[in-house]
Amino acid sequence: MSTILFDRIVFGPVKSRRFGVSLGINLLQIGYKYCTFNCIYCECGWTFKQNKVKEKLPKRLEVKNALEERLTQLIEQAIIPDNITFAGNGEPTIHPEFAGIIEDTIKLRNEFFPEAEISVLSNASMLHKRPVFDALNKVNNNVLKLDTVIESTFQLINKPAPNISLLSIIENIKKFDGNQIIQTLFIRGKYNSHIVDNTTEYEVKEWIEVLKQIQPKYVMIYPIERDTAAKGLEKLPEQELKKIAAQVEKAGIKTKIYY
Repeated sequence: MSTILFDRIVFGPVKSRRFGVSLGINLLQIGYKYCTFNCIYCECGWTFKQNKVKEKLPKRLEVKNALEERLTQLIEQAIIPDNITFAGNGEPTIHPEFAGIIEDTIKLRNEFFPEAEISVLSNASMLHKRPVFDALNKVNNNVLKLDTVIESTFQLINKPAPNISLLSIIENIKKFDGNQIIQTLFIRGKYNSHIVDNTTEYEVKEWIEVLKQIQPKYVMIYPIERDTAAKGLEKLPEQELKKIAAQVEKAGIKTKIYY
């Protein structure tokens, strides 16, 4: 299998291991990854090179029209989505009209499928922008990436853009006061002669200490599922994830494993 890039604004619905029947929304370029991170495990591949010509992002009205058209089709097809999920070809909150798009999505969801939830999968790098923060506070599932709380591991695994601070991300995540879900992908392997491992006793212990401070609704734990940008990464056995989850549960935080 190769890495995946979405070729439309609204895609699916697909059967999601986390969100059931999920209708996806991609706010970024078609067939082109654009993100504030360059995660070595990303199923979309590597983030664009700075010297590559970028296509324009879809406008707010384009997103609204595409979603309304697809929701109308689902009504005609008698397909009921469990979730409308913002994911796509990179970080959705990069979009300059993200807050307005969330408002449109809430209105359309209420009109077409009021029982469906709205989810955003984010790397939490744009939380310092108040409109982004406020918009995420309005969705059902505000899912924020936190693969590690150790700066060196953060730089190795997530490869953030310059000036993105892990400490700042953690502090901003805390500000949701429990209205957030943490997602963590655990991996081991090798990348550019560096050992990759966010499952060590020290890594997990420090990560759990931060989770105690965040007090999220729950934590999503999962391994790599598809091909990754970097080679040489290992999909962890389910039993190892269960051991990590047990430690989180012991700390009083609900945990779900997606394998």
